[in-house]
This record gives sequence, structure tokens and C-alpha cells, in this order.
Amino acid sequence: MSCSSDNAIKHIVIVGGGAAGWLTAGIIAAQHNSHLDSGIKVSLIESSAIPTIGVGEGTWPTMRDTLNAIGIKESEFIACCDASFKQGSKFIGWARDLTKETTNDADKSHQASIKGTHTYYHPFVAPHGFGQTDLVQHWLRQNRDTSATNLDSETNSNTSNESSFAHALGSQAHLCDYNKAPKQIQTPPYAAVANYGYHLDAGKFSALLKQHCCNKLGVNHIDDVVTGVSAGEDESIEAVLTEQHGQIAGDLFIDCSGQHALLIGKHYQIPLREQSHVLFNDSAIAVQVPYPSDSHPISSQTNATAHDNGWIWDIGLPTRRGVGCVYASQYCDKTTALNALKEYIAKTAPDIDFSTLEPRHIAFTPGYREKFWHKNCVAVGMAAGFIEPLEASALALIELSAKMIAKELPSVKSIMPITANRFNDRFEYRWQRIIEFLKLHYVLSERTSDYWQANRERSSIPARLQELLTLWEHQEPSYNDFPQVEEIFPAASYQYVLYGMGFKSNLRHWQRQFDNPLLSEKLVQENKQLIDRYLGGLPTNRELINALVQQYLRQNDKEHELNKQQAI
Repeated sequence: MSCSSDNAIKHIVIVGGGAAGWLTAGIIAAQHNSHLDSGIKVSLIESSAIPTIGVGEGTWPTMRDTLNAIGIKESEFIACCDASFKQGSKFIGWARDLTKETTNDADKSHQASIKGTHTYYHPFVAPHGFGQTDLVQHWLRQNRDTSATNLDSETNSNTSNESSFAHALGSQAHLCDYNKAPKQIQTPPYAAVANYGYHLDAGKFSALLKQHCCNKLGVNHIDDVVTGVSAGEDESIEAVLTEQHGQIAGDLFIDCSGQHALLIGKHYQIPLREQSHVLFNDSAIAVQVPYPSDSHPISSQTNATAHDNGWIWDIGLPTRRGVGCVYASQYCDKTTALNALKEYIAKTAPDIDFSTLEPRHIAFTPGYREKFWHKNCVAVGMAAGFIEPLEASALALIELSAKMIAKELPSVKSIMPITANRFNDRFEYRWQRIIEFLKLHYVLSERTSDYWQANRERSSIPARLQELLTLWEHQEPSYNDFPQVEEIFPAASYQYVLYGMGFKSNLRHWQRQFDNPLLSEKLVQENKQLIDRYLGGLPTNRELINALVQQYLRQNDKEHELNKQQAI
């Protein structure tokens, strides 16, 4: 059956910029040759007068493939976005209340501000040999008579604790202990020795994406304010109305307008499915903290430190740290949260006068849309929803959304309802899995404040997570628990959190073929060799970043000189 050209998808209009808008524009434009006359036309409307929130400073390893696919060089990204390498997350004080004994040595990559505090890692690399044998059972047996299965199993130390789950079965926690980079300078761009994502300056990231999309990918940028919507008889959007450019027509409209949700929320009235009954955090205070010197170590992970009413993020960029206090307003007011942030910075950056910093207060409603794609409108980024910054899912969801739109973009309008249903089903599943995984971080805690006790109440724990926790008392998380091809968090991630927090899975009374103690011990010994090799051969985060920035500057100078010669 032939289709008329009037039914074809020719023009995509994105409402809103920031990381959500420009990343979506870049992914779609690169996939569909928007720089060619034969490609899909992509227009992005944003107002330079409307600021973006821009707090998404952590990515997943998927960002490497994304940047490579849209044509941004890694050295350019590192240099232009004040970016650093992220190899996972370190959780400090989540298992129990902090001890009162403190140390004055507060300048070791912000990893040792509180002496004796329980910590654990969720690295990006799965345990060495994961899937070849039951490493969890082997680890449990090896540590049956030690403290490895209680809350003291991982201590806050810059020396490796071989009995801890992440340290015993993988190398990446050791790399993070010593601020090591995930690869060497001669490693090809976007390739890795140890799997990695990034920390970045969200504002600079948006600026780089905008420049690249407009100059290289053929995206049409319109600086204007969207004032309304023109809809057709079937309620599909025909055009958006703007202050200066009048009507801008399109075939598919992507809502990247953040919390304003101009299209999906304001126009279509698709409600937000609130999740405050599961994840309580709804507020944050963010500050930028300078380093004491240009040579200060850069952490290789996000540090997440628990406090009585939430947690504090701490990420290291080349020029500064990004620090923020996440909290639940139901349990904590702004003053209390600000004091928690001040106390943390006083311990981790004692030379900083907090009054010189500029705190940003951010409020959000945890939840996601009942539908993400409705008619010819699809929401991406905060317009689709937001939970909290734990485990940095915000930018990852933008990537996943844009990639699915680009990959399954309907060629004609008549099949858009089918694509929309597939999209909604996929992202309903993904949001639910993210919520369950984030909740897992809270339900295993033994902290005693009202906030943490409420997080353990059964009524706040999703039914599927309750069932899995019961299952995991008798067997470790496995791929059978997460059957989707593209799972948000794999079984290895759940193992890191469970056993990092001191969860106890009972030892089996019989041995399966999959339980191979000899192979397990061989893998543990191989891991020790990898640790020695990596620690001896990998540069620090700062050393690799400095080398890549210099590489980019040299290349830039060559290109400028070549352009000058061609002009002559």
C-alpha cells in the first residue's frame, strides 16, 4: 500500500534546549542525516532568556557511544565541558549512622572525611569472571567467619579491603581508591581499560552540543519563546506558536521544556505519576567548590554521603567540585539541609569559606508521566519525569529516549500510534526498574533517623522489590531477575549494592555445576593480578585529563593554522 507524501515524517520540532534538547537533537540529526537535503529536518526552539536547571553532571558509560555516534571527539568533549572520568559511585555512611570520631585529614579526594565510616562501591565494571561461575557463593564461603557479611565489611580507607565484595571480586574499586584513570593516554578515544562514564559541567555540555548540532549536524536553531499550540481535528499538534517566528509547523514534536512540560503537561494534560511514597527526596541545594590547587586529585567516582534526611553528592571536575545536598522536605527544612551541606564542606574543604559560595535551591516532584508519547508529541528529559540524582539516571534516560526515537522513528504518521505504544511500554518498564534500584539503596540501611526508618517501612517498598529481596535471601541476584535485553541496571549492580550494604544471602546446602570453587578462586587470583597491573600502569584521572586537553589544544592550533593558510 503506497502512502502519500503528506503522511510522511519530514520535520521534527524540539521545544526546549539544555542537555535534554540538544542531546536529543544531536542523536536524531546524526542518525537521520539532517545535514543533507534528503534527511529529516530537525528544528530546536529555545529561549535564551529562560535558564535551564543544568544539574545533571554525571553520565553512564553509554555516553561514550553517544558522543562518538554524533561525531564529537573525546578530547574536545573533555576540554570544552570541564569533564572528568567516572568509574562508578562510592556510598559513604548509608548502612548506619556516622561515627562522631573525625579526622583532620580531609584532603584525600574527599574519600576519608569521617574515620571508620562504612562505605561501599558500585563500580561500572562487573566482577571479574561474572557469569562464568557463582562468585557470590564463593565470596560468602570465603568470608563466612569474617566481618565481610556485616556492616563493617567495607571501611573508609584508602587501602584495599580484600574481604569487601567490590574489592575482592573486581579491580575498579581499587582504581577509585587511588584516583586512577580508566585507561592510558595511548588508548584510543572512547575505548577503555576499565569501563567508564563522565562527570561534566552541564552548562558547558549544552553549549558544546548546541555548537556541534548547528555547525555539523544541520539542526535549525530558533531562539524564541513558545506561547501556545495549534492542534488539528485529531488533537495532534500541527504547529507551536512563538513570539517572534509565528507558527512553526512539524510532524513530530519533542517536549524538552523541563519541568514546564509545555506540550506533554500544559497542553495535553498528561499527569505526572508521583513517586514520593516510594522515594521521598524532593529538594536539593547545589554549590560549586573550588580546589585548593590546580594539581589537586580528581576523584574517579561520584561520592554519595548519607545524612539524617537524605544524602550529599560530591563529584570532581578538573576545575572544581560539584557538591549538593539532596533531602526530603517532609523531614527536613531548607535551613537544616543547608547546615548539613555546610558541615560536609567544612570537613572535606576546610579552607573554603562557605559564605563565598552561591547555593542553588532546587525543588522537584519525584515521578514520571503516565504516558511519554501521546499523539505526535513525546516527552524527553524532565518533561517526562525526574526522580532524584542518585545513580545519575537523568542523562541516561535522555540518551535512551532519543536513541529509541531515532531508531524507531516512524516513516509515516499513520503508524505513529504503534511506535508510541512501544515507546510507552518500554519506558514505563525502565522507570519502574530505576525506582526499584534506587529504593534498594535505602531499604537495607540501619540508620535511625525518622527519614531512614520511614524508608524501610514495607508500605514504601514496591511489591516487586519486596519479592526480590525475599528471593535474594536464598540466592544471589542473577540475569533471570532482569530478563530484558537492554536492562537499566544489570544483576551485577544489584549485587554490588546488596553485598556492599551487608545483605546476607544464605549459603546453599548443595553444590551445583555452576558452583565451581576452583574456577572461582582462579578468577579471584586473576583479579589480584589485574589490580597490580592496573595500579602500576594507569595514570591518575588528572594526568590523563591534562594530557587529553593538551592534545585537543594542539590539534586546535593546527586546524586554525591550516584554515589561515587556506584563506591566504
